[in-house]
Amino acid sequence: MRLSSAPLNWTSVNCCHWEGITCDHYGWITRLSLPAKGLEGGMFPSSLGNLTHLSHLDFSHNSLYGSLETGFFLSLNRLEILDLSYNHLYGELPFSLPSSNIRMLDLSCNRFHGEISSSFFKDAWNLTSFNVSNNILTGSIPSAICPHSSPFIRVLDFSFNRFSGNIPLRLGKCSKLQIFRAGNNNLSGLLPSDIYNATKLQEISFPRNQLYGVISEGIGNLTNLQLLDLNTNGLSGTLPVNIGKLSKLQLVYLHFNTLDSYLPPSLTNCSKLIELNVGFNNFEGDISLLNFSKLSQLSKLDIVSNHFTGMVPVSLYSCKSLKALRLSLNDLEGQIQPEILLLKSLSFLSLGGNKLTNITGAIKILMGCKSLSVLLVRYSFLHEEMPAYDGTVGFDGFPNLRILGMSYCEITGEIPVWLSKLKKLEILYLPFNRMTGLIPSWLGTLPRLFYINIDSNRISGEFPKELCRLPTLLSETESRTDHNYLELPIFIIDATNSLHQNYFSKNLPRALFLHNNCLTGKIPIDIGQLQLLHALDLSSNNFSGNIPDTISNLKNLETVDLSMNHLSGEIPASLAVLNFLSLLNVSYNRLEGPIPTSTQLQSFNPSVFEGNLKLCGAPLPNECQPVDGITTDDENNQDLDDDEDQSLWFGLSVVLGFFVGLLGFCFPLLLKRTWRYAYFQLLDNVQFMLSMKWGRLRRKTQGHVPNQKDEVKSSKPDSETECTNQSEYANSNSFMVPDNFQTTSLFNVPVKAPCPEDEEILMCTD
Repeated sequence: MRLSSAPLNWTSVNCCHWEGITCDHYGWITRLSLPAKGLEGGMFPSSLGNLTHLSHLDFSHNSLYGSLETGFFLSLNRLEILDLSYNHLYGELPFSLPSSNIRMLDLSCNRFHGEISSSFFKDAWNLTSFNVSNNILTGSIPSAICPHSSPFIRVLDFSFNRFSGNIPLRLGKCSKLQIFRAGNNNLSGLLPSDIYNATKLQEISFPRNQLYGVISEGIGNLTNLQLLDLNTNGLSGTLPVNIGKLSKLQLVYLHFNTLDSYLPPSLTNCSKLIELNVGFNNFEGDISLLNFSKLSQLSKLDIVSNHFTGMVPVSLYSCKSLKALRLSLNDLEGQIQPEILLLKSLSFLSLGGNKLTNITGAIKILMGCKSLSVLLVRYSFLHEEMPAYDGTVGFDGFPNLRILGMSYCEITGEIPVWLSKLKKLEILYLPFNRMTGLIPSWLGTLPRLFYINIDSNRISGEFPKELCRLPTLLSETESRTDHNYLELPIFIIDATNSLHQNYFSKNLPRALFLHNNCLTGKIPIDIGQLQLLHALDLSSNNFSGNIPDTISNLKNLETVDLSMNHLSGEIPASLAVLNFLSLLNVSYNRLEGPIPTSTQLQSFNPSVFEGNLKLCGAPLPNECQPVDGITTDDENNQDLDDDEDQSLWFGLSVVLGFFVGLLGFCFPLLLKRTWRYAYFQLLDNVQFMLSMKWGRLRRKTQGHVPNQKDEVKSSKPDSETECTNQSEYANSNSFMVPDNFQTTSLFNVPVKAPCPEDEEILMCTD
């Protein structure tokens, strides 16, 4: 539906019964409410200016565009509610509010830019709610909001813009202010001290800015505070003891700061606390000394990456509402206690980076957590053995487990059979351990598994064909699973070492990471069935044979690493059709022949092809030997053949001339005896000269045209030498190449081209 630009005579048409229109008892239109009606077009038709009695205008969640002109609202001097959120409006905000009667103004989720004028709130005597979040506004947040301009303001939302400078002073004068949001900007400086005088505040939200300094003890004045979000700033110092006076506090997000010292015991007096996140700070002390049993409503606790000591607090097991618990990257010790089973709602548990022991007991206990969907134990239970639970017949543990991460634990043993019972498992993350044995074929039967990482273990055997039948990697139909929201985010470090938070497991790529193991055999051609695969890493193994042409069927493949194996043959030409391929690495194999021609493959760094002595073509510097037409060797052989033919015809002509001349002289010689003696003497001299000439010619031709058998014999040792050297070089791929491995120079010699005497292959490690 488009907003018509043609004038509409609102007085001649009875529209009071139309949807979204409200009239007063005189028939004047007072409310025009059309949210999410699919409206599109310019903002606004001039006919709306005739609605002089309009008090409510709601065009939110549509597709309107254009700027917000002050002149348009001059006639709408009774406007109290204006909601234009979630449209495509742009331009700068007017110098002042459209109406002095306006109470609520929501311009969020548009494309407004520029600064907010200092006079914008000049006549906003009745303004209670102001929301310009999710725009592109710049400059400073206006300081003259309270008390004279907008004494009744309750909601201020400046979040998700590009505001800079300090948080404005005199906020303490906003005696009615309840919600103040300014997160995700470029604000800097200290928290203004008078903010603690705005005692009606229920929400303070300044995340992801550049604030610094301490949180004052004055925070104890904000007894109505329910949400405190200061995450991802530069705050330091201790958490004030007076925070325990905030009896209504429910949500506390202080992660990614530099706060230190102890968590004050008074924090547990905030009995209505639901979520507490103090991760990525410098807190310390024995966490078990805190009495969490007071926090009966606590649902999420995240203390990741601090310096807490002690054991897992037993008092936590009294928090019956606890759904997510992240204790990782601290200095906790001890074992998992059976009391954790009292947490019936626990779905997210992260224990990694501590000094916990007895993984067998821990797994046996945690199997009973029926709601557990995420279990992460990275860098814990060091050097222990993977529990091989044998009672798989009646196994009912981990019925809802979706993500299992046990990395960097140096765990021994094999991939346990009990994993085959986890029918909801989506992500199996077991890299950097010491696990041995084979890749079990039953992995390919898990109906929801789409991400496997067993990098850097000691897994041996072949790539099981059953793994090429993972249901979630075969088709879109099979991959449609319930990717529920994670109670706490999973942290992911990308290729640029940037840290990302992921609240959905489905956002991870569908991948097989088998790097740095002892896998052998050929890459199965069935791998081409995994059409939804995004990433494949088989590097640093002992795979042999050709690269299967069926890999070209993986149209969603973005990264593939086959380096450091014993693969041979040519790179399949069909790989050129993989348009989404952003990374290909086939270095240090035994590949040969030309690199397939495509814009994609030629754009890669030459290093991803190096270490294959017979590989040629762009982006490598060495060109391939042409296969069409006459080669240089063929031309040389042709010249030799021509010389041989010329020599043969020359000899025949000499002999023929001799016999013709003989017949011409025979008859006279028969008639006169003296002529016969002279002729026979001349004939002897000519015969001698011809014999010498023929001998020299024969030796010359034999020097350039070797016998075919001799040629085969003479070339065979060179060929054997080349194969031997290549084999020795290829075998060196089984060693782990250091991270700082560099190739000084690497020349690939074409198959038929002779090697120049001054050409050499040099490799070095720094």
